[in-house]
Amino acid sequence: MSTDEPPLTGTTAAPPHEHEGAAPAIISGAVSTPPVAALAVTRLTVTRFRSYAHARLLLDRRPVALTGPNGAGKTNLLEAVSFLAPGRGLRRAKLGDVERMQAPDESWETRGWAVAAEVATPLGTVEIGTGRDPAGAPGSERRVVHIDGRPAKSQMALAQYVSCVWLTPQMDRLFVEGAAGRRRFLDRLVFGFDPEHAGRLSRFEQAMRDRIRLLREGGDPAWLTVLEDQMATSGVAVAAARRDVTARLAAACRRGVGPFPAPGLALTGTVDSWLADRPALEAEDTLRRALAESRRIDAHAGTTTVGPHRSDLAVTYLAKGIPAELGSTGEQKALLIAIVLANARLMAAEGAAPPLLLLDEVAAHLDAERRTALFQEVLATGSQAWMTGTDAATFAELGSAATHVRVADGGAVAGAG
Repeated sequence: MSTDEPPLTGTTAAPPHEHEGAAPAIISGAVSTPPVAALAVTRLTVTRFRSYAHARLLLDRRPVALTGPNGAGKTNLLEAVSFLAPGRGLRRAKLGDVERMQAPDESWETRGWAVAAEVATPLGTVEIGTGRDPAGAPGSERRVVHIDGRPAKSQMALAQYVSCVWLTPQMDRLFVEGAAGRRRFLDRLVFGFDPEHAGRLSRFEQAMRDRIRLLREGGDPAWLTVLEDQMATSGVAVAAARRDVTARLAAACRRGVGPFPAPGLALTGTVDSWLADRPALEAEDTLRRALAESRRIDAHAGTTTVGPHRSDLAVTYLAKGIPAELGSTGEQKALLIAIVLANARLMAAEGAAPPLLLLDEVAAHLDAERRTALFQEVLATGSQAWMTGTDAATFAELGSAATHVRVADGGAVAGAG
């Protein structure tokens, strides 16, 4: 199907109890109907997004298996879902790079990509629309968000409704590359437990950028004090939320997730060490003093040398007693999957809605035992996982417990099952 033509609308097969003769969902060796997800995308529409001129999928609350050849647009659909949560999406792309290349017969009046969705949430069904501001200049990086038809003040409002966690092939090196990727990964997990974390993190980062700009310009010390106060208040709150979720998640990880290796989790960083031995208010005062004392150093370096943006998530392979980065590539991937599944399990156990799981080319690289365990965990927690692969047989054992969608040439057509 040409990407210049609207692809067919995806329709879902009947749920397992309504689909006569369908393969049942298998959980821990027993036949079971998967629990209803408390968070699920039930309709997804993309316009001028990557390879898609227009596409629409009608879904239910089941996991979604997207299959098709490389380059068909499977990951593009996962990226569209990731924009239903705050942030830059799973590729961390500039908004202008997400937009579909302009066709010869399209005018600039039609520019601007859009993602619209109907999402079932614990707060009820919500309509979400987001995209690059079509009224902006070419190349504009302003993102607009509408919730139930009303404009939101910022994309941070999305955290109140949707949390997403994703695994992509690019994340296979998460444990061996810089700490920034691990912080972003951890923050995604925290969003699910504490939606306000997104706003606090945004306020800290904005104040930090403003402070560095003011330091370069030799700005007003009084205004620097105001910005540093904002950084101390929001920064310690960010670190405290990370610390709380990491501790709870570490306990869940130690209990293990099927055949996946149990990871150990810990936070490292100056602000994290302060919170370990003093109250949060005292940690705020300590950070304020540290920021004031480092103005000259930070002005020269062009960066902020102390704060929660310097923290790191340390992961260990508990059974071997080694840092995750020293494990094999396969072990590192298995540890990462174990963290994501333990997170979904923890949220379900605490009565929260597990996040949307966007798993790009994950299942195909697992052995049969771990692939079955992955599917069992997804069904047991009630997570709506969006999974991609080139071979439909990879997801065959899910049967009618999942919606199976075939994607080809930028068009999506739902299959039976």
